[in-house]
Amino acid sequence: MATTEAGKTYNTDIFGLVRRINRFISEMFLSQSGGVSQTRSFDVVRAKAYIGALRSYMKWVTDQPELDLPETGPRSMTLPASPVIPQIENESIFDLATLLELARDELVGSQSSRIPTNLMVFDSDRFAAILTKADAFIDSYISVVDPLDLPESSPQAAMSGPGRGGV
Repeated sequence: MATTEAGKTYNTDIFGLVRRINRFISEMFLSQSGGVSQTRSFDVVRAKAYIGALRSYMKWVTDQPELDLPETGPRSMTLPASPVIPQIENESIFDLATLLELARDELVGSQSSRIPTNLMVFDSDRFAAILTKADAFIDSYISVVDPLDLPESSPQAAMSGPGRGGV
C-alpha cells in the first residue's frame, strides 16, 4: 500500500533536495566525460562539488528547527520530473548518477517526505550514507581505475550531446 502519492512530497526541504539532485544528475550525464570511458579531471571536481553541495544543503536542513506549521502543513507539492539517465559511454558517471537517483528516490519515499520541513534522523543518515558511498566511489574507484582503454567495446552508446545553450 503506497503511503505517498507518486511524484509528490509534503516536505519543502525534500522538494529543495530533489530539485538539486535532478539538476546534478543532468549535469553528470551531459558532461564531457559522458561520451568516453575516462572521467575527465574537471568532471571529477564537479561531481565532488555536487556531492558536497548536497551534503551542505542537507546539513543546513537538519540544523534548522523543525517548524510547527499548523495552517500550511501538510501541503502536497508536485515534484519536478526526474531526468531519465540515458545509456552513456562512461560507466562511472552512469554509476554516480544512479547513486544520486537512489538518494533522491529514498528521500521521496521516506517518512520525512510526509512532514512539512526537516528530515528525520534515520532519513538524513540514509542520505548521508549514499553521499559517502558516492565520494568513496570517486576516491577509491574512479581515481584509481580511470582511464580505461576499451578499444574493442567502444563506442557502445550514443554521444550525450552538449549542455543546454544559453538564452
